Amino acid sequence: MLMNLPNVLTLSRIAVIPLLVAAFYLPTPWAQYTASGLFAAASITDWLDGHFARLWQQTSAFGRFLDPVADKLLVSVTLMMLVAFRRLDMPTLLPALVILSREILVSGLREFLAGLRVGLPVSRLAKWKTGIQMVALGVLLLDRIGPISLTEVGHGLLWLAALLTLVTGYDYFRSGLRYMDEPQMPETPPEHQEAVGGAS
Repeated sequence: MLMNLPNVLTLSRIAVIPLLVAAFYLPTPWAQYTASGLFAAASITDWLDGHFARLWQQTSAFGRFLDPVADKLLVSVTLMMLVAFRRLDMPTLLPALVILSREILVSGLREFLAGLRVGLPVSRLAKWKTGIQMVALGVLLLDRIGPISLTEVGHGLLWLAALLTLVTGYDYFRSGLRYMDEPQMPETPPEHQEAVGGAS
């Protein structure tokens, strides 16, 4: 069943994205509190959907496809909005670029391995990376609490997330590299398949 609770939670994470973008245009300080609150709620659903899927044994192909897509959309859009509103300075653009590049690399690797019917399980370190990354973005969205600036804390966490991103990205690439060294059987043209089928 596609519309079970875990999948609804994952879809809600995607539905929050336009609201998060709109929150950037609210008057300050409502913009930062609203954006950070929406992002925090979306991040919690990332844990809840997996928890309920395992608890109720409601894992599905649709959920396995949608969950990483929702995560990447949420993180990518948030980083782009932070850059657009000058909430990330030039040095902090580097970890943001590392995170976005890794997401593209892992997505391509997963697509390649899916064609070979090979899964790419999420490592424990990758889960830590995701957690730190979500906290970093939430802090950067909040920006400050009254007179207390959270910018440096957010930047530090983003650099830490980028470091873990490099490590986990390398681990994933190394795991997939052995499948790239294997010779691939050429695909049988459709007309040849029909001819073979007719002969049998």
